[in-house]
Amino acid sequence: MKKILIILTAAVLLTACGNTTVNDETAKRKQLQQYKQDLHTLEQQITALEKELNSAEKEEVIKVKATEVSPQKFENFIEVTGKVEAELDVDVSPESAGIIKEVFVTEGELVNKGDLMAKLNTDMLNSSLEEMEIQLDLARTNYERQKNLWDQNIGSEMQYLQAKNNKESLEKRINSINAQIALAEIRSPVSGVVDIVYQKKGNIGSPQVPFAKVININKIKIYGDISESYITKIHKGDKVKVRFPALNETINATINQIGNTIDPNNRTFRIRVNLNNVNERIKPNLISILSMRDYVNEEAIVVPSLFIKEDFKGHYTYIVQNEGTKNVARKIYVTPGVTNNNITEIVEGLSAGMKVVSQGYNQITDGTFVQIN
Repeated sequence: MKKILIILTAAVLLTACGNTTVNDETAKRKQLQQYKQDLHTLEQQITALEKELNSAEKEEVIKVKATEVSPQKFENFIEVTGKVEAELDVDVSPESAGIIKEVFVTEGELVNKGDLMAKLNTDMLNSSLEEMEIQLDLARTNYERQKNLWDQNIGSEMQYLQAKNNKESLEKRINSINAQIALAEIRSPVSGVVDIVYQKKGNIGSPQVPFAKVININKIKIYGDISESYITKIHKGDKVKVRFPALNETINATINQIGNTIDPNNRTFRIRVNLNNVNERIKPNLISILSMRDYVNEEAIVVPSLFIKEDFKGHYTYIVQNEGTKNVARKIYVTPGVTNNNITEIVEGLSAGMKVVSQGYNQITDGTFVQIN
């Protein structure tokens, strides 16, 4: 009996201990489940708070300025330096050699075509001329007499022919001397101003040495060298603007001549522009700038070149779009065309009516909310 009581008592104690272990494990599992539930709730709260903060950040509004684009005329010009020359710029030289006996002009003096400017020494020629004129008088008298006799069938034909030949020979020699004397006169071949007198009285003049420069700048010509890449874009008769920086003056003109050859040294062709210079303000060798149009688009979309940025994908700019109740900046990739004077033509990407961000584009990205000032 005692053994049975002992065994029952031990069984009860073991059962009580087992129940305690099971109850503790169940409590811990319930607590773990509660923690997980609390963690899930906390994560949801964190996510909601992050979304709220991100939403607040995205809704930050940047103030910008925007310009609406519209089709307009766009032109591109090329500029080259021109070389100014006088239409008439002549170095005058004597046609024969000799000592300069007289000078009749001074620098700055106005001369007309054919005016006598200087004269070479012709003393020897004059002496020869006087001698031959005396001989010619005798030859003419002899010829007249022989002719009268021959008309009367008196004398020989040979005497008549000799007298005639002698007279005509002297006449030709006199004409030759007169021509040489005329060559000793230095006359202006054009009307203009004596710009420089190179020689003076007593110098030896010759056809190889210029005596003076006569220039007429009432009309001038300007030459410009254009790259051969523009040979199909520049034509005779095209309008050109000629600017003289020193005079602060610009003149509208036309291209009068297009060169027919390409310079092999610099791969350019030459154009010429003629100008009237009645007031003579434009001087030869004055610096001039020739500006010519090589491209025009009557309906072009253009923006300042500063608005166009570039990344690894290409060129882009920012526009403002109205999305719902808010203005949003959008990054638009574009295809630039010709650029002139810091203005760029947009071939693709923009259309009329779009608003391009003109100020504040460095503070925005694609999707930024903006306010247009």
